[in-house]
Amino acid sequence: MFSITFRQSLRTTGSTCRIPRLPRLSLPIRRFYASGSTIKAAVHKPVKVIGIDLGTTNSAVAVVEGEMPRILENSQGDRTTPSIVAFTTRGDVLVGATAKRQAVVNSENTFYATKRLIGRKFEDDEVQNDISHLSYKVVKHENGDAWLQTTVGENLSYSPSQIGGFVLKEMKHVAETNLNSEAKNAVITVPAYFNDSQRQATKTAGELVGLNVVRIVNEPTAASLAYGMNQKKNGLLAVYDLGGGTFDISVLDIDDGVFEVRSTNGDTHLGGEDFDNVLVKYIVGKFKDSQKGDEDITKNRMAMQRIKEAAEKAKIALSHVHKTRIQIPFIVKDENIDFELAESELDEMTMHLIKKTMEPLKKAISDADLKRSDIDEVIMVGGMTRMPRIRRMVGDFFNKKPNTEVNPDEAVAIGAAIQGAVLSGEVKDVLLLDVTPLTLGIETYGGLFSPLIPRNTTVPCKIQTTYSTAVDGQNSIDVNVYQGERPLVRDNKLIGKFKLTDIPPKPKGVPKIQVSFDIDADGIIKVSALDKDSGKRASITVFGKTGMSQAEVEQLVKQSKKTTKEDQMTLNYLKHVNNLELIVFDSEQAINDWSRFILEEEKESLGRKLSIVKRMISDSRSGDLFDVKLIKAAQVELKDETMEIIQNAGQRSRDARKKVQSHEPN
Repeated sequence: MFSITFRQSLRTTGSTCRIPRLPRLSLPIRRFYASGSTIKAAVHKPVKVIGIDLGTTNSAVAVVEGEMPRILENSQGDRTTPSIVAFTTRGDVLVGATAKRQAVVNSENTFYATKRLIGRKFEDDEVQNDISHLSYKVVKHENGDAWLQTTVGENLSYSPSQIGGFVLKEMKHVAETNLNSEAKNAVITVPAYFNDSQRQATKTAGELVGLNVVRIVNEPTAASLAYGMNQKKNGLLAVYDLGGGTFDISVLDIDDGVFEVRSTNGDTHLGGEDFDNVLVKYIVGKFKDSQKGDEDITKNRMAMQRIKEAAEKAKIALSHVHKTRIQIPFIVKDENIDFELAESELDEMTMHLIKKTMEPLKKAISDADLKRSDIDEVIMVGGMTRMPRIRRMVGDFFNKKPNTEVNPDEAVAIGAAIQGAVLSGEVKDVLLLDVTPLTLGIETYGGLFSPLIPRNTTVPCKIQTTYSTAVDGQNSIDVNVYQGERPLVRDNKLIGKFKLTDIPPKPKGVPKIQVSFDIDADGIIKVSALDKDSGKRASITVFGKTGMSQAEVEQLVKQSKKTTKEDQMTLNYLKHVNNLELIVFDSEQAINDWSRFILEEEKESLGRKLSIVKRMISDSRSGDLFDVKLIKAAQVELKDETMEIIQNAGQRSRDARKKVQSHEPN
């Protein structure tokens, strides 16, 4: 959901209505481009492009060799690597399994689940909620972002992107060890509902370790590539992806090697970490009920780390057995934790989390204009989809058994590798058409929001529209980029702005300002404005500062559906208000042009009416006035009075000219 706003006076070239400050769409002039097959990566054919799944809990790297993708094993012989980074008192940086093994004795300097913090502000509700569950310290950076602080050495702080960079560096090392060559080019996956800020931060993480990130791919889309290449099937596919920190659902149409995303939805802050936190709270409660002493175990970092590891172990075990035993000896002093946990108990305590995935499922099917019965296959991706209760609920939703043949831990990395091979030319006859989950539009005069590129439009895409000024001598334009689903920009969100300056001052309607929106294959937006006559150009790349969170996006969509009728009434009313303001603008301009021939009492009368009308316009914009009949009546009265004054002035002008001519010598 993105848009652009003009605060200065503009009108759209070719439009029949003059608009003094903001552009209206001129569809015949608009040009739209969507491309999937012409994307070119900055790599040569012989050069390998590795695929990396930078996961919240675990990461994996894959490569295509001879058109066959394979997962690359790390030095321990494992096919996945824990996304954990630790800093030791000796100055070492540990990544993966070695970092995880020492977490109990160094919990304050062992960073895990940092993907949930990538591209987020410290004040975000999700970040504040996470802080209460994390063993390490999260601090506010000077730019407002959430950073991580160590307690060793000089208490250095790291951005989540830097921590992600350490994991990506390890993935790069794994690839180079297996391939016996440099791994420079990579495709990295992200949750489908990552916003621009999070996508750019992930890309930055790769660049920090010397990777040329040729593409950012949505995780469920990558998983569908792994499925499609393996199964060689066509049809409608739903990818349910519940990992360690995020949840995505995407609906794709696979047809002879063309993978087209029809819709996507999800939650960037829902995953295995949340299930772990619920179980940790349960274990702590069980311990307190049987505790002999009065020590607050939640203040004991080492004890809490041991409980967290036990919770994760029990959760994994209950994906395969109906009961497991949680045993933690000497958790504090001589006290132990020892009790049996059943699969049904875990299901019950986490049911609210499982149900949170159902609403995005419904929205994804609806956005794709499909019914549940239209889906040919459902594949499950992400470690949490091994939970039997989740598989049953998804199966019940679609009324078909989910496909579990694709390895949920490896599918995303394999799909990323396939996309990398497509970009390098190793794999042919495969075309990936992804979508943007947000709407692109522009603000028009009076704060109205006009959508240009709807949600779930295939990317990459580009749109160009030509505008012109509606005020004589205008020499600059303020461009504000918005994202939202409501018809008024006041209900949407500003995500960036820039200014086009030094436009040669010309009469209104003469300048030609070409505005372009360009969404690349990574989902990052570039907005530019060009004055065709002078060649003056200004632009902005929208990312990094004000991307919307999943919760904000869902709230906007939900609110837009709830208030559709009310919004339409407001929209129509404000259009009348805009027309009234245009009449005010024209009246003032006419009075100025004919000032010599207008009587003082006429000026005073019209001046009083203009003052009243301006207050009506101001009250309407602020919400203090909502009276369509009154606004329409004001339009008629103001127009009639102005016309009468101008006609009288015109007659006086003609009379004066005749008088002068009658006194001229023959």
